[in-house]
Amino acid sequence: MQSFTCPDCGNRVYFDNMFCACGVPLFYEPEARAMQNDGQACANRETIQCNWIAVPGEPLCRSCTMSDTVPALHVGDNQQLLERAERAKRWVLANLSNWNWFTDADRGMRPRFQMLSENTGSGRAQQIMMGHDNGEIVINVTEADELIRIQRQHKLGEQYRSMVGHFRHELAHFLFDRLAVASGFLDEFRPIFGDETADYNAALQEHYANPKNPGDEFITTYATAHPHEDWAETVAHLLHMVDFTDSFVSAGLSMTGVPDKYRPYADTDADHLLNIAADVAIAINDINRALDNSDLYPFVLTPFIREKMKFAHGWISSHIERGA
Repeated sequence: MQSFTCPDCGNRVYFDNMFCACGVPLFYEPEARAMQNDGQACANRETIQCNWIAVPGEPLCRSCTMSDTVPALHVGDNQQLLERAERAKRWVLANLSNWNWFTDADRGMRPRFQMLSENTGSGRAQQIMMGHDNGEIVINVTEADELIRIQRQHKLGEQYRSMVGHFRHELAHFLFDRLAVASGFLDEFRPIFGDETADYNAALQEHYANPKNPGDEFITTYATAHPHEDWAETVAHLLHMVDFTDSFVSAGLSMTGVPDKYRPYADTDADHLLNIAADVAIAINDINRALDNSDLYPFVLTPFIREKMKFAHGWISSHIERGA
């Protein structure tokens, strides 16, 4: 994520800040990807601390208007959980806007989010399956509770689980549907990821009954389940890597191999980008280990996984030019 400054005083401010330390209000303008000191606030500014400017002529911002359903906010911790989940959604949407997804230049379909909570107030937990279907994305906001999410991460044996990760994974499915109509995409996709028309439900049942080792071909165990999940996991990890590299350079940090004024989202050479991202990850992993913390990025990019990421990068970063 890029760094931001307050237009009024020039001080450093952060993506989700509502006010600058100098006392003036802050409003994020998603089209300009910049902070402003005034603007028409999103109607959810006070409810869930959304600091984005409303879509002209509409009550909600570009992000909030994508949420068709939200949980009952008077029930339990739902208001706080929705606030955290929507913050993660705004972060991911802001990242993707660097490649013109869901901006004014993008004339394609937008995703629709069903933001659901396991706590409905009935006294019985609602079962929620996160996923994507025909443009609709279901997100379980209960996992915005860090303790619950970590418990499930350990139960499922995952190396990484986060709200930002959930949004990146599910949005990757949506991006696939947008890209699949572009000329040449599926012809290039299938030799790398496999036949996406294979029975999805049967593949998932087989995955849960007999999970496979990811080996050198898949970024995670879940990626082995089906070509759609391989794509979603690969794209999510590509987005992780581009964003933490962008955050690294935006914070003013430097290291050998990272060019001055490097802009990861503008780099059209995926090999170059992945090399730099891997070096940044290794360096920060070392710092985390010095504090006895978990690695920032505990995954290995094999040559085949890199090819998948390069394919995804080529299409996702240039979807406007490719007609998707």
